[in-house]
Amino acid sequence: MGKEAVLLLAHGTPETVEQIPEYLRNVVSGRPLPQAVIEEIQHRYALIGRSPLTELTLEQGRTVEAQLAQSGESVRVYVGMRNWRPYIPDVVKQMRADGVEAAAVICLAPQNSRTSVGLYKRATQAEAGPMRIDFTEGWAQHPLLAEAFAERLRAAMARLKAETGENVPVLFTAHSVPCRTIQTPAASEGQPRLWPGAGVDPYAEEAKHTAALVAERVPEIPRWWFAFQSQGASGGPWIGPTVEATLDAIAAEGVKTLLLQPVGFLCDHVEILYDVDIAFKEYAQKLGVRLERPESLNASGKLAEAVADLARKGLARLRG
Repeated sequence: MGKEAVLLLAHGTPETVEQIPEYLRNVVSGRPLPQAVIEEIQHRYALIGRSPLTELTLEQGRTVEAQLAQSGESVRVYVGMRNWRPYIPDVVKQMRADGVEAAAVICLAPQNSRTSVGLYKRATQAEAGPMRIDFTEGWAQHPLLAEAFAERLRAAMARLKAETGENVPVLFTAHSVPCRTIQTPAASEGQPRLWPGAGVDPYAEEAKHTAALVAERVPEIPRWWFAFQSQGASGGPWIGPTVEATLDAIAAEGVKTLLLQPVGFLCDHVEILYDVDIAFKEYAQKLGVRLERPESLNASGKLAEAVADLARKGLARLRG
């Protein structure tokens, strides 16, 4: 068996506000964006200071590497980004230069979608050459992922119960995607299938399934809802319901304190630090609702266990 490694893939984020235009061109594959959209994204990044996604993902890679070492898997864990540095093609080229012959590849977007996992897979395969790859298609139902979110949620619920005297309901969220990506098979759009048997995109149902698994592990939740957040500015509709519409309905039922738990994001970045911590909190406040969220997974040990488990299984399949 040749030299083995693990490759973790993530979205990527720029380091400065000035890099936003270049970053957005990567996100939309070079399609033009209105200047107003670019300026709005720059404004959001300016409000949070910076997005820590890259450094947090690199830290997650180191934590996974340590988890693997504890179980006797002495392999290096690489990290590549689709939309910013270190870019996936550059990292895969470096892996080949380092002599890696086989790699377990895991996308840090647990719910399988054409707009995430399929594109990450193509970017990896394009540079892999003779390097053999085992690509984890999705892991939305992994029990350790659900437990990682549940750990964070339990802590937040306990804190709020100490303040309010009762358990508070929960709104689970995941990132929205364009409707066209989940309603129509890729082949009928004149696009190549991103993986064998691609049909209706599983993303929406997988995101809801993750939320249900987390809720099962926190039975003290009195009631919960699910919504899709951070709808994009590109043309066409995006899947919902939106967080804003769901908050309207929750407030109308008389809820005064609410926990918002994202289950599609594994670390802090702009969709957490701006969309949740600023925009949704302000929206909820105008409705008379106090909105809080659990700590993001970030360097969660349980998350590292989940990813290490996926990596071990991928390496085992490569060894066949």
